[in-house]
Amino acid sequence: MLRCAVLDDYQDVALGLADWSRVRVTTFRDHFASPDELVAAVHDHEIVVAMRERTPFTAEVFERLPNLRLLVTTGMRNASIDLAAARAHGVTVCGTGGGSTSTVELTWALILGLARHLVTETTALRTDGPWQSTLGADLHGRTLGLLGLGRIGSQVAAIGRAFGMDVLAWSQNLTPERAAEHGVRLAPDLDTLLADSDVVSVHLVLGDRTRGLVGERELALMKPTAHLVNTSRAAIVDQAALLRALRERRIAGAGLDVFEEEPLPAGHEFRTLPNVLATPHLGYVSEANYTTFFREIAEDITAYLDGSPIRVLI
Repeated sequence: MLRCAVLDDYQDVALGLADWSRVRVTTFRDHFASPDELVAAVHDHEIVVAMRERTPFTAEVFERLPNLRLLVTTGMRNASIDLAAARAHGVTVCGTGGGSTSTVELTWALILGLARHLVTETTALRTDGPWQSTLGADLHGRTLGLLGLGRIGSQVAAIGRAFGMDVLAWSQNLTPERAAEHGVRLAPDLDTLLADSDVVSVHLVLGDRTRGLVGERELALMKPTAHLVNTSRAAIVDQAALLRALRERRIAGAGLDVFEEEPLPAGHEFRTLPNVLATPHLGYVSEANYTTFFREIAEDITAYLDGSPIRVLI
């Protein structure tokens, strides 16, 4: 039987969510912080399972894993895998399906948590602190600005409308017709969306055009009472500029589920700033999503062993 390594199984749930009878499985709960640690752990495995983009597979890593034959990633896109290098080293890369509703729901958990100061109020309640110390922000009648109106952004928009919010959206390719389909107003440009919104939520794909899209200048356009929420990719927002804006309270706060380095280092300022509501990249971490991920991973492995790979990325 071939050996299979399942990486970054933080919750230790992989073995219980799929049939692994065709392979010898080893699961790793702890994240490998360096290529050396990764290679040392999986060098004798022919199959490796990668959870989202937690562990990069670069050309150097493929070069150092001569036994690797199959790499399965959750989802059908993984920017942390060098597909050209995989091809050059004869490694088949397959993906899985997955849902978007869990990210939509977490986005709204962050928005609501920020608006109603849930961390402050819950902490006070648990520690016998003051009874009612904050004044919550109403969402009804406020403006929700969406950077991106794709699969996730459009669902976030629908919930915003249900709350009675005025919803604006913008991206480089968004058309008035597409916006109108979702009952959303198309902002004429990024600057207008940032200046007019009470909540700005990021739902863009990270790429050359979106990396650093929201920087010092753009954050300065936001209202001092506005919140920024990012459940997409950290690098879309300049992290140093965001930290300065939060420290200086030039915006009211941020809800963050994504970070340039994950896991977020101990003592990082995003862990301690009082106007940040942060979660450890939980957008896709739900029972339904994980069930889909691991069952389809097992299907990918079975199909590969039977000589007919499915959901092949290269």
